[in-house]
Amino acid sequence: MSRVSQAQALENRRRAVAAASQLFRERGVNGISVADLMKSIGLTTGGFYKQFASKEALIAEAAQAAFGDLDLLLASFDTAQGDHDTARGALVDFYLSAEHRDRPGTGCPTAGFAGDMAREPTAGEVRETYATGVQEFASWMSTDTDDGLPIVATLVGAILLARATAGTELSEQILESTHKALTAPPGLHPQSSTRAA
Repeated sequence: MSRVSQAQALENRRRAVAAASQLFRERGVNGISVADLMKSIGLTTGGFYKQFASKEALIAEAAQAAFGDLDLLLASFDTAQGDHDTARGALVDFYLSAEHRDRPGTGCPTAGFAGDMAREPTAGEVRETYATGVQEFASWMSTDTDDGLPIVATLVGAILLARATAGTELSEQILESTHKALTAPPGLHPQSSTRAA
């Protein structure tokens, strides 16, 4: 294989993982076929099997890429806010927003892959990748006095319910009431007991 074609193969693989990362969060891993995935990036199904051993291998890479994006997002909150406690509060503001609810494809992979992980009893490597990502998210949400895992569980449950009821008044109530519960004193950022419009 020439150097150019190797570079193109790597780029094709990167594009497939990026597209899968988004589409799996939008539609679920069973909601997008290999053929549809490859068509979305202008490649053939045959090209998929030159790049990946199986769809499960792609799912694991897509989940890993999605959690990598989440890591970058969390780091950006730390950088923008200046201190970690304020960053955690800002993350809650974003997480429980209509914008995050309405864009699952670019949203948190903890929520985006949750349904698939629950339905796939033999997820193997994929489940390990997912569990590691959830643990790292919970660790970021933790402080010396706060366990981040219940907070992550609350955020993920709320966004899943808000998405499931999108278009109804209940969806907005879920976002608002969960935000209030997490931020009202002694919540994550007591100085912001009401949500910015």
